[in-house]
Amino acid sequence: MYTSRKYAGVIAGVLAAGLALTACSGDDGSSSTESPTGTTSDSMDGATEVEVFTWWTSGGEKAGLDGLVSVLAEKYPDVEFINGAVAGGAGSAAKDLLQSRLQANDPPDTFQAHAGAELDDYIAAGQVEDISDLYTEFGLTDAFPADLLDLLTVDGAIYSVPANIHRANVVWANPTVLDAAGLDPAATYASMDDWFAALDAVEASGQTALSVATTWTQVHLLETVLISDLGAGAYVGLWDGTTDWTGSDVTGALEDFETLMGYTNTDRDGLDWPDALQMVVDGTAGFNVMGDWAAGELDAQSLTEGTDYVYFPVPGTAGVFDFLADSFTMPVGAPHPEGAKAWLDVVGSLEGQTDFNVAKGSIPARTDADESLFTAYQQSAIADFASDTIVPSLMHGAAAPIAQLNAISDATSKFTTGGSDLATFQTELAAAAG
Repeated sequence: MYTSRKYAGVIAGVLAAGLALTACSGDDGSSSTESPTGTTSDSMDGATEVEVFTWWTSGGEKAGLDGLVSVLAEKYPDVEFINGAVAGGAGSAAKDLLQSRLQANDPPDTFQAHAGAELDDYIAAGQVEDISDLYTEFGLTDAFPADLLDLLTVDGAIYSVPANIHRANVVWANPTVLDAAGLDPAATYASMDDWFAALDAVEASGQTALSVATTWTQVHLLETVLISDLGAGAYVGLWDGTTDWTGSDVTGALEDFETLMGYTNTDRDGLDWPDALQMVVDGTAGFNVMGDWAAGELDAQSLTEGTDYVYFPVPGTAGVFDFLADSFTMPVGAPHPEGAKAWLDVVGSLEGQTDFNVAKGSIPARTDADESLFTAYQQSAIADFASDTIVPSLMHGAAAPIAQLNAISDATSKFTTGGSDLATFQTELAAAAG
């Protein structure tokens, strides 16, 4: 299990603005009616149901949710699970519907949100409860490492329970396609320029070099290019104001992003991330950049690492862990608060985090799990999270609030669909960052 982790020094500036990060680990997969700290279902006697609002509807995501539901049934057999999942756009469709419900005073009992700056919007609007007391009741102050607790705390309060840790800066590739292009499937690439040569080779072999999908996956790709070209410190500086969005180093990164988009499939705007990943699985594309929820999707198809797929950090980002975490909240005015409390207990529990993360491809936020229960990829992610420099994901809520992300997404969509040139794109990104 991991015991410590290293963060980019300038991340403190982002955290001061409300960034909440998270940690990692594993579990033994057992089920019990008692929580890891002795809390039993008797403490939620008023719980009858819980509507859980997520965007997990397919593949490893749905399998992970099913794992949590199974633990809920074991620990709280009298609590009915109501699936409020909404598909589409890395949660964008769900977030839009959720905001409408919150504004109409019709909240679900609990909802999924990315830990980090994304939560700031809900906190500022008074839409989520301080659940610090549950951390004590459920023993999470002992289960989560001290630095995690510090980073989850906003003005002395904690507002969510993280279910996992994800890594965003991962390339997934088809070794058969790479071999046919004359490339070594075991190779990694030290820089974007090195990767461009490999992309050229795949393109020359007649396959799509880099698969991508709709706008959010393009923003995801963009953030990894910014990390690669700027480095961890300057990338974090984009979010705390110490890096100039109009600078020449950012221009160079945007030029590399433009080059990468030139290698991608033309039907991208009609696809979502599983479709783009499937192109790699099917052998019609060589590479895909996606978070490690892709590992859950690949495992759900019974694919074998090394034979059916390979993975490595986005070129130029070795030693950097582009971080995000899924977490759950207690909305103000939740109609079944005891049901929500039961769900949060499950999310933070040893068995819940194990069953969830084994299926989803992410790693637990607890430090007391059995790493041997996880795949080779997950074990590598646990090790990397403990040693790499941690930076916050833009696309997945850790680096920027929702309004800023939406503006960046709009500028990216305009650029990748031919509605603006690179100079305009950079100006619009700078304006979005404020």
